Amino acid sequence: MYKELTELLEKRRSIRKFSDEKVEDGLIENILNVVKFAPTAGNLEDFKITVVKSREIRGALQEVTFVDEAPVVFVFSALPKASSKYYGERGEKLYSIQDATIACTYAMLAVESLGLVTTWVGNFDEKEVKSIIGAEEGEVPVAILPVGYAAEGLNAKAKEIKEKEINYI
Repeated sequence: MYKELTELLEKRRSIRKFSDEKVEDGLIENILNVVKFAPTAGNLEDFKITVVKSREIRGALQEVTFVDEAPVVFVFSALPKASSKYYGERGEKLYSIQDATIACTYAMLAVESLGLVTTWVGNFDEKEVKSIIGAEEGEVPVAILPVGYAAEGLNAKAKEIKEKEINYI
């Protein structure tokens, strides 16, 4: 199991150019099923996933994220009020955001395991994204995953793994 996991992690690349091949609904469901296993503070599941398949909405998101249009886009939003009920200010300002990003990480790994590609998008105007996806009051978009098949002929460069500084105390 460890070997398969490390192979998956080593293989994963951020891909920003997608083919126009449709992502089957069954694959989308598989990704969402994996996200169910993501841990959350107090098991509150204080995040929301918006799955965008509409060409019009995907196009609008493309304009504010500078990523080639993908056949499906997942928007992960934190629900700070849900977390604040149990954890106060720390839950509102930290735990809900952590929980949404953990869920996004699980989705990213599921995408890779299914032979699809993605890239983590965190650089966007929150207000614009909220407007585009019709977010409800209190939803805070924290990460966007455009998902699809890599554009033909696209070869992702392998990451140069740099030894990270570890502080043992």
